Amino acid sequence: MSAKIKDMTTGKPLPLIVSFALPLMVGNIFQQLYTVVDTMVVGKALGVDALAALGATDWLYWMWLGMIQGVTQGFGILMAREFGAKQFESLRSVVGRSVTLSTLSAALFLILGQVAAEPILTLLNTPPEIMDWSLLYLRIMFLGIPIVMAYNLLATILRSLGDGQTPLQAMIVAAISNILLDLLFVLAFRWGIAGAAIATLIAQVISSIYCLLKIKKIEFLTLHKSHFALKATMAGRLLALGSPMAAQNAIIAVGGMIIQGVVNGYGVAFIGGFTAVNKLYGVLEIAATSYGYAMITYVSQNLGAGKIHRIRTGMKWAVTVALATSALISAVMLVFGKTIVGAFISGTPVEAAAALTVGVTYLTIMSICLPVLYILHVTRSSVQGMGNTVLPMVSGIAEFVMRTSGVLLLPTLVGENGIFIAEVLAWFGADLILVPSYFIMLKRISR
Repeated sequence: MSAKIKDMTTGKPLPLIVSFALPLMVGNIFQQLYTVVDTMVVGKALGVDALAALGATDWLYWMWLGMIQGVTQGFGILMAREFGAKQFESLRSVVGRSVTLSTLSAALFLILGQVAAEPILTLLNTPPEIMDWSLLYLRIMFLGIPIVMAYNLLATILRSLGDGQTPLQAMIVAAISNILLDLLFVLAFRWGIAGAAIATLIAQVISSIYCLLKIKKIEFLTLHKSHFALKATMAGRLLALGSPMAAQNAIIAVGGMIIQGVVNGYGVAFIGGFTAVNKLYGVLEIAATSYGYAMITYVSQNLGAGKIHRIRTGMKWAVTVALATSALISAVMLVFGKTIVGAFISGTPVEAAAALTVGVTYLTIMSICLPVLYILHVTRSSVQGMGNTVLPMVSGIAEFVMRTSGVLLLPTLVGENGIFIAEVLAWFGADLILVPSYFIMLKRISR
């Protein structure tokens, strides 16, 4: 039942990065599996309207989830650095104060989510026929924000110590639970879209408890009351890392919501096809996010240990393996994309055919440009691991500018495909900031 702690300051970089990332990939596959099952069960059992209702909430919920992940990942940078430096008392202080700040943040996010849900859905031109379902789904998911915060913080603590195994195990348990509960709540109990939301939250409770039990076995993380007390200096350091990452994700999500607002004007069939591929978006970037988590931990630990040369070597290997992985995933999606998208869609023959055409086109465009997204994740995480979360936030602003300007201008030039191209342009815009930022930060810490 013990955690699999890994010191990434010694040993060959490539095996360390890959062995850390692989369990996270498998864990992310299971996480995406229950997201995909949610979508498939709702789409097949309740029809295109229900699928569109889920899609109408995607970016708004992701905004809150992104802020939660940004805050906790920022805290994890300092945890990994203290672990790499073998400063265990300081590590305990970082963990304890991260728990306190996360608790306060969860309460704030929960209140903001409940207040903002209906006005933002209205602002996004959510079609009246799916408004009630979308709002119900969001209300339930926002009530679960403390659960989501708990899991993300616990998983971050483990990853900062080099443990990619436990989050994997937790996600497998959660995925199986979520699938079974989806079938029970949506198909057997007929709870509709609310059943899908409740199933997801219960699954996240299970994964949080699993991670907590593992952490309690780590002797050097035994915390006392004093470790939870907020002190200005430590709280300031943690918020200086976490706040820009939360803001970065929020900015990206606002751009996504602008896209959703435009998409909502194209009708339910278009929303359904767009939603199906947005659920696959997570599958496309599974390996990218896993390499990103690996690089945050790898870079932070080695920076704490003062081993700058290992950061440079690790980055070269990470980029190489990320590009190879993205090429493989692109090939699979280009060959089997139509079949995969079709698994999400039901309804009248006319509705289903229209939604399928939209989905396949969107998936093809993203698959062709997938290497750009993988460079984004690896580079952004490396810059964050070096302790700079402001430059990645600037890259989020670049994403926002490219995404929103593209979605507002391109449809008038190339039709509805311009909406899909805008997403890829956002990736390019971020890379234009992140790649130079990596070299700037590497030169700075080398001094």
